[in-house]
Amino acid sequence: MAATERLLHHITTLRYEDIPAAAIEAAKALTLDTLAVCIAGSTSPHAGAIAACAAGWGAGEEAHVLGTGKALPAPAAALVNAFQAHSQEWDCVHEPAVVHSLATIQSAVLAAAERRGGLCGREFLLALAAGVDASATIGMSSRSRLKFFRPATAGTLGVAAALGKLERFDVATLRDALGLAFSQAAGTMQAHVEGKPTLALQVGMATRAGMNAADLAAAGVPGPHDMLEGPFGFFEVMEGEWDVAPFDALGRISRIAEVSIKPFPTGRATHAGIDGIQRLVAAERIEAAEVERLTLEAPPLIHQLVGRPWREAMTASYARLCFPFVGAVALTCGTVDASDFQPGRLADPALRALAERIEVAIDANPDPNALVPQTVRAHLRSGVVREARVDHMLGSPVNPLTAAQREDKVRRAWRQSARPLDAEAVERVIALAGRLEELDDIRLLGRLAVP
Repeated sequence: MAATERLLHHITTLRYEDIPAAAIEAAKALTLDTLAVCIAGSTSPHAGAIAACAAGWGAGEEAHVLGTGKALPAPAAALVNAFQAHSQEWDCVHEPAVVHSLATIQSAVLAAAERRGGLCGREFLLALAAGVDASATIGMSSRSRLKFFRPATAGTLGVAAALGKLERFDVATLRDALGLAFSQAAGTMQAHVEGKPTLALQVGMATRAGMNAADLAAAGVPGPHDMLEGPFGFFEVMEGEWDVAPFDALGRISRIAEVSIKPFPTGRATHAGIDGIQRLVAAERIEAAEVERLTLEAPPLIHQLVGRPWREAMTASYARLCFPFVGAVALTCGTVDASDFQPGRLADPALRALAERIEVAIDANPDPNALVPQTVRAHLRSGVVREARVDHMLGSPVNPLTAAQREDKVRRAWRQSARPLDAEAVERVIALAGRLEELDDIRLLGRLAVP
């Protein structure tokens, strides 16, 4: 059976009862995390301008922008919320696929829930699981280095799959929805190279495109049918090399259980390095002044994503993807937080001096999509060399954050809202997230996340 046929069969037949309990628990934690980082992103540079533009792209007050309360047409609200969710590089990620699935899918499903007048918790969780199965499986099939920005390209198809599940599309309608989503799929790694906020905007535009595709398919508009393996399909055009073996696991493995929650508001590719630095500091009592040179030895993708040097007048978007800067902050402060990307910190001469002594070196890992293992190696002025190897990044399913760590992140993100939110509401949201499957209407979460 071709990859497309397997995906269509899986999405249309998947039931809530088919999702393992561990995957449901993971989905609830990811929902809370994504809600929180979306709120925090409401204060990101350009968030206000993007929301203002989106408000001019059509009339209607169908769905809300989290952290601000602005009401927009549902696809426009989904675009803004997805941008906010990814704008601080704090949103969860499926590491093997290199896809930020929840930023797109959850933003779309919440907007659709408002537009349709309600959605129960089980329907919500089912739609999320279906969408992540689609986007992660597509991403995992790639065997080439990133050229297009996969969180946007695969994310568009994930949104269409999630909404197709939500609206109970049959195979023919879902096929059209995925084809229409692929017809709009876009997103370039050039935005990543330049450290532009366009990266997060691509996630937002992918979300809106996926919603548009589902709407068009529901209206009977056809789309390309061989959107994955066709001669000009997703894999040929956007990946170049692929292996559809991951499609064999559809129905056996729930990919939402494999998604990692990010402890630091930086590119995921920096996290093993931060973790390694923290381990060295804790075990060896190393101080920044003692370090003559620090090297992060990592797979080729890590160098591609975060091996860039510190540079004059760099933006927060660039700095979050610059391991020399992020590593300097971790070595100096013991951790990395959102406040470290303010203009004063980015221009700090002490951080610059330390960042210029930090580099990313490519190891011999042959996997173009591998993120681990990584080794931090500190060369001290005394001549001693200390190192720490990280096989699994903090926040991944095999090295998870504790419940207390996850909730602390949610509370910190909540306080970053563009407009003040009820301080007590965050505790209610945390409690509700623990029993999402019992909610009669998922819109309650969104109501608590707007002023």
